[in-house]
Amino acid sequence: TYIGSLLVSVNPYQELDIYTVSQMQLYRGVNFFELPPHLYAIADNAYRVMCNEYNNHFILISGESGAGKTEASKKILQYYAVTCPTTEQLQTVRDRLLLSNPVLEAFGNAKTLRNDNSSRFGKYMDIQFDFKGAPVGGHILSYLIEKSRVVHQNHGERNFHIFYQLLEGGDKDLLCWLGLERNPQKYTYLIQ
Repeated sequence: TYIGSLLVSVNPYQELDIYTVSQMQLYRGVNFFELPPHLYAIADNAYRVMCNEYNNHFILISGESGAGKTEASKKILQYYAVTCPTTEQLQTVRDRLLLSNPVLEAFGNAKTLRNDNSSRFGKYMDIQFDFKGAPVGGHILSYLIEKSRVVHQNHGERNFHIFYQLLEGGDKDLLCWLGLERNPQKYTYLIQ
């Protein structure tokens, strides 16, 4: 539902057929309250106001653990990747922004009691557009990680995924060079 220019959404914990290319086209260029509330309406409205007013805009995504904040940010990036003007160079920029998420998640996600793939970090992602409204760059201005998780996890929770991924997937020479063994049970920081 909308509350003014805010969108309140609930994570249904299942895939819904509401994030398709046809949905993107439906919400593209439409007045804000003309269609039912949707993440794409928020993304489109922010983009159009930015282009019309030549002014910076932001979309703040907030919520408790497991609310779907990371998924919402991915959907907004995908919306811009499909609906904004494009060239081959711009496609490269978009791909880099979209593909950075799995890397950040490996280093910043962990298993919690509420979510097996919970983001334990916050980030401020800046997407830069040119005067024609085409995305030309982007970067992550801050990446705030839950550092305490490295040395302590609550019962039933795990450390960051990257530790387990490195032990499981790193080749033998890399692990030897790093002085690591494959068995995660050998590390105090991973078994508390």
